[in-house]
Amino acid sequence: MSLTYLTTAELAERIKYDARTIRNQLKDSVLLEGIHYIRPFGGRKILYLWEKIEKDMFKAPAIDTLMIGLR
Repeated sequence: MSLTYLTTAELAERIKYDARTIRNQLKDSVLLEGIHYIRPFGGRKILYLWEKIEKDMFKAPAIDTLMIGLR
């Protein structure tokens, strides 16, 4: 299976979220390392795996639903 690797800015454009929202609220709570994103060669750069994110977007609760529990 061929995967599409996206930067944070590219992912933000596809899912219509601000890149800061992805970095500060979604990463490591909804988007998990090793499943939805990788750090190639153990570096700081993050690449998101589009096919895995797209699949989970349809089954995961909306971020607004998750954030209600944080209030």
